[in-house]
Amino acid sequence: MSDDKQVNNTRRNLVIATCAAGGAAGVAGALPFAASWMPSERAKAGGAPVVADISALEPGQIMTVEWRSKPVWIVRRTKEMLEGMPRAEGKLSDPGSDVPMQPEYAKNEFRSIKPEVLVLVGICTHLGCSPQSKPAEDKAEMGADWTGGFLCPCHGSKFDLAGRVYKGAPAPVNLEVPQHIYLSDTRILIGEDKKGA
Repeated sequence: MSDDKQVNNTRRNLVIATCAAGGAAGVAGALPFAASWMPSERAKAGGAPVVADISALEPGQIMTVEWRSKPVWIVRRTKEMLEGMPRAEGKLSDPGSDVPMQPEYAKNEFRSIKPEVLVLVGICTHLGCSPQSKPAEDKAEMGADWTGGFLCPCHGSKFDLAGRVYKGAPAPVNLEVPQHIYLSDTRILIGEDKKGA
């Protein structure tokens, strides 16, 4: 092999090695930069939207996600739960959800985008306690006409399966329905209701 060919091979190998090292350094530098676009835990606590995957949520179940340092409940209501809700309307303080504790698209009898899926901030509107889920079967504790919902253990505020407060409860208004949007049938973006956000 001539000296010129050996120099060219050495030069080519050096160029390839330099490009590979530069590419690796570029990727290593880009990863933290790309990660910086993701909301931090502090930003999430401050109000950044969160995505909830409801693919494993069975009818009758409730799951909790954290948004703005608050519990957000996602309830997959059954047909029986939905059918029982009208029976509570005469006992509710604001059955028509006239007080704006929900986005306009959730101002309906179910207080939701899809009747079977309810999204609620799990904080009592009285003093900020967290109510407990009480199924329709808890009639011994809740009364013979109980159709299911939530009870705040602190001062006894009761809410139906749409988060609407019962008359005579210490809580002045219904539970909050946060802004949300479906990204797909199984993914909900909580804290934002505009596509592409």
